[in-house]
Order: sequence, then structure tokens, then C-alpha cells
Amino acid sequence: MKRRPALAGVTMVLVAALAACGGGSDGSGSVHGGGRAGGSYAARQDERPTKVTGLRDTERHITRRTTRASRPHYVKKCETDTRKVKHTKRSKGRTRTWYTTTTERDCHKVRSGTETYTRVLRRERWCVRLDDVHRKPAKSPENSAKSTGKDNVWFRVPAAEYSKVHGADARAKVTIEPTGKGC
Repeated sequence: MKRRPALAGVTMVLVAALAACGGGSDGSGSVHGGGRAGGSYAARQDERPTKVTGLRDTERHITRRTTRASRPHYVKKCETDTRKVKHTKRSKGRTRTWYTTTTERDCHKVRSGTETYTRVLRRERWCVRLDDVHRKPAKSPENSAKSTGKDNVWFRVPAAEYSKVHGADARAKVTIEPTGKGC
């Protein structure tokens, strides 16, 4: 009985020592070291810009590609098992014994043939390529024709954004909310 407070004290000292060594939490319940190269997922999401501005270059709609495939089909199979249970009661020096029957049901999935389904080989994507992404103004008037933004940058966008850009004039300035980079 006297070991429990000592064990709790040792545990508390160990937790304090680990926290002092730089271990931390990223809010998702996973603990990692302080010098982690990748950083947390939330920090990487904040780095991605929410809106991107540039000149419309071109757009691309990549259609969804599917195929028929088969996979194992599983069905639920239940088995009922009955067993006899012995009960004993003692009262005033007498022992009374009786039996009851209990049923137990055991259900699990078993393979029963195959089933066909539609397997997605390539998801549908809408992509937009922009020039002069996040163009910064030139520092001197003689370099005003020279843009300082990035050219030929592909962004994945939702279908509504794609329609908006598709309807814009060639080389028009557009602002989009991308869902990811690349195409």
C-alpha cells in the first residue's frame, strides 16, 4: 500500500522531465519532439494561401476514369450456442441447486463468393494554369513591363472556380481559391 504514492511521485517526475526535454503535442493527441522537420499538419495548412491571383493562361479538365472490378463478398453469419448453468443457494444448512439454460449468439462475417463494383482509377479534376502568380510591382518605372510573379503554375480548383476561369478572357486577371497545387 505504501508503494502507490511513491510510484505516483516517480511517474510525475518522469512526465515533468519528458516535457522539459522538448516533447509537445500538436493538438491532435500525437506527441512529437520540438525539432521536428515537417511541423504539424495544422501549421502546413496555414502556409497554403487561400486565394491566388494571376493571369489566366490555360485550363484543363481531367475526366474520371473507372473500371469494373471484383472483390470478396462477406455476409454476416450468426451461430446460437446454448449451455447449462448451475446455480446453488444455501439457506438454513440446506443446499438448493437448480439449472438454467442460457443462449449465446456469436456473429461474424464470412466470405461468400465475390461481388463486382466500380473502381476509380483516376478522380475527376479541374485545373487552371496561371501566369504572374502573386505579381509584385516593379521597383522602377523602366522595369514596369517586367513581371516578378511566377509563370506556368498549375492549381487544382473546384468545378465552380473552373467555370469562372473558363469563361474569362484570355490573359485576364483572375483570383481563384485552389484546393491544391499541381495537376
